[in-house]
Amino acid sequence: MTARSTTRTASRGGDAERGPAGGRTGQRLSSLAVALGLALFLGGFAWGALVYLPYSVPTPSMEPTIGAGDRVLAQRVDGGDVRRGDVVVFEDDTWADVPVVKRVVAVGGDTVSTGRDGTLKVNGTEIDEPYLSEGGASGLNAFPEVTVPKGRLFLLGDERSGSLDSSSHLTDTANGTVSREAVRARVDAVVWPVDGMLEAPTGFEEIGALSAPGPLPTVVALALGGAVLILGGAAYGPLVQLAGASRARRADVGARAGDAR
Repeated sequence: MTARSTTRTASRGGDAERGPAGGRTGQRLSSLAVALGLALFLGGFAWGALVYLPYSVPTPSMEPTIGAGDRVLAQRVDGGDVRRGDVVVFEDDTWADVPVVKRVVAVGGDTVSTGRDGTLKVNGTEIDEPYLSEGGASGLNAFPEVTVPKGRLFLLGDERSGSLDSSSHLTDTANGTVSREAVRARVDAVVWPVDGMLEAPTGFEEIGALSAPGPLPTVVALALGGAVLILGGAAYGPLVQLAGASRARRADVGARAGDAR
């Protein structure tokens, strides 16, 4: 019995000697994971805060793309970078005293109109608009051809029958268009409810290049990846303790069984 006890004690001592070395390596790796995770997580949030602005859309004029009460993230952009098909946030005192969200359908130098069936034409080309609701291209708000002045934008809501947009301001200065300088941001995604990135307005590709999507997917990936590393690194210590306690219990049960023999 004494021999078994001495051998068993030596074996435990050997495990104890090996344990701290492995433990130190694991602790270093877990600390590194937490530090890297914090850098990615905070970096992602900082990047997002610099690039994006949050907005709440109070009206249904952009349905079904953006519903009333939806919250969106809009990328800060210069008005000169706006292209056809972009959904933008702008401020124009002749429209409202609050930020307005509409879709750019024509830019300076373009001609734009809608036919009796509501079909949008830009520079004589019919534009496919899959983002409209079924029957959304109503001819009730049809308007004659308008030439957009240089440096200005013609904007429509996706809910054509009830949107107060450029077609409702045709008698205003510059035929209801808005200066590019009035644009504050370009909407990238609906974040509440979580509908994700807006679909590309591919119908405008026939008459010009589209805007590239913003970096939101990368920003989200950085933040989520950082969160995973933080949680994984922080969980290392408790998991090692649980594993050690489990091994100790099994060893004690084996020892008692050996002593009984």
